[in-house]
Amino acid sequence: MLYKFKSKAAGDVIMLGPNGDQVMRLLGREPAPKGIFEVEHMPGIIATLEQAVTADEAARKPPADDDAAPGKGDGVSLRQRVWPLVEMIRRCHAAREVITWGT
Repeated sequence: MLYKFKSKAAGDVIMLGPNGDQVMRLLGREPAPKGIFEVEHMPGIIATLEQAVTADEAARKPPADDDAAPGKGDGVSLRQRVWPLVEMIRRCHAAREVITWGT
């Protein structure tokens, strides 16, 4: 399944199913093929995603004495995955427009 987040106030944001499911779970929602982010909930959604990013970055940070090879990454970070959605939510909140996904 793909998540295609849509709104009148911003361009679409598309996430692959597992990544969209992860975002839904972070927000305390069950993954679903259809849904809506209401304008009044958007500040809380942004705060929750930012807290999750902070926790993810703390968990990814190698210990100071780690001898890992430079440039050896471990994939795409949560920050990279949710940034487009967070930006969309900010724009939609400012424009007072909902975000929907699904058919």
